[in-house]
Amino acid sequence: MANPRRRILLLKCAIWLTGLGPIVWLAVGFFRGTLGVLPVDTIILVEGRWTLVFLLATLAVTPIRRLTGWNRIIQLRRLLGLFAFFHACVHFLAYAGIDQLFAIGYIIEDVLDRRYITAGFAALLLLIPLAVTSTKGWIRRLGKRWVKLHRLVYVAASLGVLHFYWKVRADTFWPLVAALTLAGLFAVRLAYRRRRLGGRATSSR
Repeated sequence: MANPRRRILLLKCAIWLTGLGPIVWLAVGFFRGTLGVLPVDTIILVEGRWTLVFLLATLAVTPIRRLTGWNRIIQLRRLLGLFAFFHACVHFLAYAGIDQLFAIGYIIEDVLDRRYITAGFAALLLLIPLAVTSTKGWIRRLGKRWVKLHRLVYVAASLGVLHFYWKVRADTFWPLVAALTLAGLFAVRLAYRRRRLGGRATSSR
């Protein structure tokens, strides 16, 4: 196995371990009773944070590729994105299933009346088509439209950060860290876009 391929394989293994680690930790803590006075709140909070971690990691792949020239890193993006969706689903199911016992009426009321839940639910809905169309088959079917569709991940991440900020209220350190990280990724993307447009304008003269 070539060294670059080995590196990607090791990184994928690390992503799997990182992605499944919180679930194992929460499951063990839940059954051992070590998640605090409100274990459901702990599960919801931890899963929400890991959703954002994987979303931001997904968005960081392309800037890292452009800044470093390491093109193979693009092979990690789909796995990172799917783990973001996975943790978002667990986050929502912990709220809807354990906290609300799937009481649809109360859940709908929360989504409509509590702005942080509205933002989080909207982010989850946006992630669904992105997860469904993440396969090579869908990339071939959609062509250039796939790239446009998957730009929605920036909207989903923005809504996720807003959801986190509105939820914690007082302790805003980590939501602000997430917001600054997202802003930095936006800045890199915009800088690359401006440079590319500037290059096209120069070549057309």
